[in-house]
Amino acid sequence: MTTSKTAARKTGPLAGIRILDLTSVLMGPYCTQIMADLGADVIKVESPDGDTSRYVGPTRTPGRSGMFANLNRGKRGIVLDLRKPEGLAVCLRLAQKSDVVLHSMRKPAIEKLKLDYAAVSAVNPDVVYASLYGYGKDGRYSGKPAYDDTIQAISGLAMLQAEINPEPQYVTTVVGDKVCALSAAYAIIAALLHRQRGGGGQEIEIPMFEVMTSFLLVEHIAGAAYDPPMGRPVYERTVTPYRRPYKTRDGYLSVLVYNDKQWTRFAELIDRPDLAADPRFRSQAARSQNMAAFCTMVAEILAGRTSVEWIALLERAEIPVARLNTTQDLYTDPHLADVGFFKSIDDPHDGTLRLPDYPVRFSQTPGHFERGGPMLGEHTAEVLHELGMDDAELEGLENRGAIRRWQGKAGA
Repeated sequence: MTTSKTAARKTGPLAGIRILDLTSVLMGPYCTQIMADLGADVIKVESPDGDTSRYVGPTRTPGRSGMFANLNRGKRGIVLDLRKPEGLAVCLRLAQKSDVVLHSMRKPAIEKLKLDYAAVSAVNPDVVYASLYGYGKDGRYSGKPAYDDTIQAISGLAMLQAEINPEPQYVTTVVGDKVCALSAAYAIIAALLHRQRGGGGQEIEIPMFEVMTSFLLVEHIAGAAYDPPMGRPVYERTVTPYRRPYKTRDGYLSVLVYNDKQWTRFAELIDRPDLAADPRFRSQAARSQNMAAFCTMVAEILAGRTSVEWIALLERAEIPVARLNTTQDLYTDPHLADVGFFKSIDDPHDGTLRLPDYPVRFSQTPGHFERGGPMLGEHTAEVLHELGMDDAELEGLENRGAIRRWQGKAGA
């Protein structure tokens, strides 16, 4: 459905797919970042105040933070006031010409705006309509506000941290938002495939609580998979307080002596046949049952040499080992340099931007982006011209507060 020159330049496996993105902050924009990298023409709709992530963290250009520039790279940005009838009408016209519409508003809010699935599918029956919010609409929590912290709490993740810490803790990344964004991306692509095969459009619900609970119980379901349960839903290996980076003579390393082959090699490496024969450690099952003793023993051994010595020895034995990077270290990591993980682009607003490239490799249709996220309303005129509106019509809409155009040159 894409027709613009901007969209025509897009390449990748989703080239030709238009996405109307009504999301903000992180979860929804990360989903559409992925899809934009894969070639979709993503039209990001913002309120006149703009996405709040524009103002989070350092900014070189006011109203365009580094996080916003990265999350919204390769998208076209327009401003609509959806509370005004004219703004809503424009949004529905765009929805009519889109393959995908997604939002991250609570159910009552999207219904109040009259942009729910019933309203959108009435003008576009083939649309793939994705709702990203905290709780499934059929449950008693439906409509409650939710953020990553609340979802980490209610899904059990924060309390799991108390297994190895004095108190419950949130993990230090917005894992709920990002897991749900990934879930939304694959669900939307699956629905597009279903539509391509003649199945038509449909509504997709991506509720954070349910998605994160499913994600957490992949390994932590443990004995709770059985009825009656054979144990609590906790994967003991990951919650032992001994599961932590090991201290070496001069630093720390992550070392995982996990399967039986690795254990045999490790015992040979340190010349300890007695450990290989120890019934507490002889098999993976035995080591799992004696995790505290096992981790304590490995810690005592690793403390005797430097990190560099251990890396050389363990890598030769093909035992997983890694140094502990900080997030700053990622920018100088030699492997990431080898694979071209960071991509430098000449951005029209911020000059040189160094952003993570799309990490999944396609041999025929690679992911791609050329610029960071748009200025507020940067592509309003361009996108609405594609709907057949002329400058006089745009001026009237802007005077009534239904739209906002950026005063610079779009794509400049």
